[in-house]
Amino acid sequence: MKNKVIAISREFGSAGRTVGKLTAEKLGIPCYDQDLIQKIAEESGFCKEVIEEKGEYATHGNWFSGAWGTRDYYGHSIQDDIWFAQRKVILELAEKGPCVIVGRCADYILQNTADCIKVFIHADPKTRAERIVKQYGESDQAPERRLRDKDKRRAAYYQLYTDKKWGDVKNYDIALSTSSIGIEKCAEIIADLYNSK
Repeated sequence: MKNKVIAISREFGSAGRTVGKLTAEKLGIPCYDQDLIQKIAEESGFCKEVIEEKGEYATHGNWFSGAWGTRDYYGHSIQDDIWFAQRKVILELAEKGPCVIVGRCADYILQNTADCIKVFIHADPKTRAERIVKQYGESDQAPERRLRDKDKRRAAYYQLYTDKKWGDVKNYDIALSTSSIGIEKCAEIIADLYNSK
């Protein structure tokens, strides 16, 4: 029998990570997010900083540069190596037991190997901009531009490795807005969906 796994994709600044942690707490199951980076680093041999940068974002923010920008003679890139390590770690965690996994294309990786609930968390731009300033501090780049840049690179990465459009509701079981219904309510809805499956 396949383990039930919640895979959360999220817009930058939408509090998807927080929703994932709260959902896991409500269900009494582990949540893998930042600690996933350490596991991928151990599997791949790359340092955590490289995993953070290349494990979820396409290089330079578009499909072409992400696909061809830093490839070796055999057509292989560091990003590819990280993808394979990331995929292996995510599959192993899903095999180990029920859990919540935030980001890193887990929804796609687990689509045929786990009883996977695919969730997309989003929020309005104003709420997201306020959140990233509060959480990550001020930057020389305007918050709105930081959001656009991160989302664009995340979408390019997702398309590169899944051939699907990131954020397209057809790719998810449920899409929830933290700015409309709140972080706590999003976690409750996901937990209820998990328990009803």
